[in-house]
Amino acid sequence: MKRLALIHTSATLIPVFQELCQKHLPEVQVFNIVDDFLVKNIIANESLTPSIARQVVSYVQSAQLGGADQVLVTCSSIGPAVEQAAALADIPVLRVDEPMADEAVRLGTNIGVIATLSSTLNPTADLVQRRADKFGKAVTIQAVLCEGAFDALMRGEAHIHDAKVVEALSSLSKKVDVIVLAQASMARVVQHLPESDKQIPILASPSIAIQHLQKQLSK
Repeated sequence: MKRLALIHTSATLIPVFQELCQKHLPEVQVFNIVDDFLVKNIIANESLTPSIARQVVSYVQSAQLGGADQVLVTCSSIGPAVEQAAALADIPVLRVDEPMADEAVRLGTNIGVIATLSSTLNPTADLVQRRADKFGKAVTIQAVLCEGAFDALMRGEAHIHDAKVVEALSSLSKKVDVIVLAQASMARVVQHLPESDKQIPILASPSIAIQHLQKQLSK
């Protein structure tokens, strides 16, 4: 039986990915590594520091030593560190937003990227651009930060967070071909959008990443 390691920066994502893995990877043994201090450090430092990157590398190495055949890192904020870890690992290591970025590039040329944290927005927009460059496709990226939404969520005011994200999504959907949600936590907000704002694809990373791994791990 193949083994998949999931590295999270929030325990709240474990049930999300557990459900997806049960649906798409029933024959794969899944184990989780969680450190919710990684993103807190990024927010405090306003960037992904070398020490945080080293921590990510160490978690990937631990997953490999634990017998993983594949590693998926489920946080977009540490994406650049995931790429460093992948270069040092002897097993495949995937950042959760890469398959989503590829799908966005496939679907459109005017791509919206939306986030509630600048530490997530910038790495995701950069990834989309680099994936477009790899495929030789010219794209325009419109990156939007939902100011105040993350702080509201941290205060326990999910309704304010959701309202801010809905407002930003509604506005952006009229300007682009496809929207990328830079954070998995934003996916549930899409259901609150008016049908008129759902006429373009709105992509969330968890399901796309797991379906991508389904193909990889079946080989």
